[in-house]
Amino acid sequence: YGHSMGNGPGDLEDYFQLIQDHDIMSGGFVWEWCDHAVYAGKSRNGKSRYLYGGDHGETIHDSNFCMDGLVYPDRTPHTGLLEYKNVHRPARALSYDPAAKELKLHNYLDFTDLKDYASVCYEVTCDGVCIDAGNVPAVSVKPHGEAAAALDLTIPEAGKTYLKLTYRLLNESPLVPEGHVLGFDEILLENEDGRNQTAVRWLEQKISPGASVKVTETDCEIILDCKDFTYTYNKKNGLFKSICYGGREYLDSPMELNIWRAPTDNDMYIKTEWKKAHFHEACTRAYKTTVDESGESIVIISTMSISAASVQRILDIRAVWTIDNNGGIKASLNIVKDDEFPALPRFGIRLFLPKELENVSYYGYGPCESYHDKHRASSHGLYSAKIRELHEDYIRPQENGSHFDCDYVKLSSGRFGIAAVSEHTFSFHASVYSQEELEKKAHNYELEESGSSILCLDYAQNGIGSNSCGPEVLSKYCFNDTRFCFEFKLIPFMIP
Repeated sequence: YGHSMGNGPGDLEDYFQLIQDHDIMSGGFVWEWCDHAVYAGKSRNGKSRYLYGGDHGETIHDSNFCMDGLVYPDRTPHTGLLEYKNVHRPARALSYDPAAKELKLHNYLDFTDLKDYASVCYEVTCDGVCIDAGNVPAVSVKPHGEAAAALDLTIPEAGKTYLKLTYRLLNESPLVPEGHVLGFDEILLENEDGRNQTAVRWLEQKISPGASVKVTETDCEIILDCKDFTYTYNKKNGLFKSICYGGREYLDSPMELNIWRAPTDNDMYIKTEWKKAHFHEACTRAYKTTVDESGESIVIISTMSISAASVQRILDIRAVWTIDNNGGIKASLNIVKDDEFPALPRFGIRLFLPKELENVSYYGYGPCESYHDKHRASSHGLYSAKIRELHEDYIRPQENGSHFDCDYVKLSSGRFGIAAVSEHTFSFHASVYSQEELEKKAHNYELEESGSSILCLDYAQNGIGSNSCGPEVLSKYCFNDTRFCFEFKLIPFMIP
């Protein structure tokens, strides 16, 4: 297995499959158990101060390379340990046949029948709401064998529907209590319309009758006025500089396109290539913008690029923004990447929103942070949290807290909010810390909040991997697309 520094390791599921497929492979050796750091008391903000290489005045050291465990110095689990635990669950669901009403299970134990070791309970959710739950009838599954259990489920016609199975220890052991969760599985249940119906409603919101959008254009700006909103679009970079809805400004600073992330410990080598490509210094430029007022909505089209000094254009972009009279902003960003550049850290937009928007709800992988190659500790569902709770507080700050495979995310206060939704799943990251702050500070207790609720909506991020002391990110998790399209809709709203 790989090195478990900071946000990692990725690829654990791939290692598991490799080990299971080849008898000559032995596995389960993760480097390593705990972060090695020296506790130095509390800081002024009440956080524990943990010190590593270079913090004691020494000249010869290995920086934070000793911070490479599955648990923090105080033995609190990293999300990597939760990932490892569920990858190595004692049983797995292979399939569910709705016609035969049978659940097929595989037992990964070496010596024990599954019925003597674990109980299995199930839950069916539709768009995150539980519609059925119960216990799977006990069935004999011999060591490394397979068997089918009877399971009669009612599957709704519409909605994103998952069957989640949870394995619990049947009898108390010397170290583990009865009922301890050993792991879980989830299976997507097919139906007539498998789309998340909340997302569908937001995407298909009807145009309000009688309300028209007034367009005012200058050399540098396009101003859109309607009864509930005033939006200002910057023709210099093809992005919105102001989203004022219901008399309230939603942007603390102008919208940004974002290809950078605070490097993880596993990015320690590729970040050199990223900085050589000037990804961290890239900015957005627009060359031509047109406005179409002929339909029910206003359509703004910009030809843009993401580029940096001393290098050729990194990305060419054709952005189509469709603004309806309810204030919805639909984006379609068509991207062509120069393939001479390395894999991108990420691609998406970044919004600095008012700090009052601290309540986050979303449908996707949760509640743990999740990425393309690191999401086995999470399951699909409807989750809610305070924005500060989404931060994973690694000792050396870095990219953290993303949520993968989401249909929508909503940030709100008690009075107003903004939602982002897409027909195609996306990742989001919501935090009180900017990526610049995460990269700049060497210790978590040094972090200072930005004063905004920062929301990143990502088409994709590069995988997490384990390249601090292991192989490069697998190609299937490497964000090296040269042509792609990111589509989403922003919906500001007031709470009655």
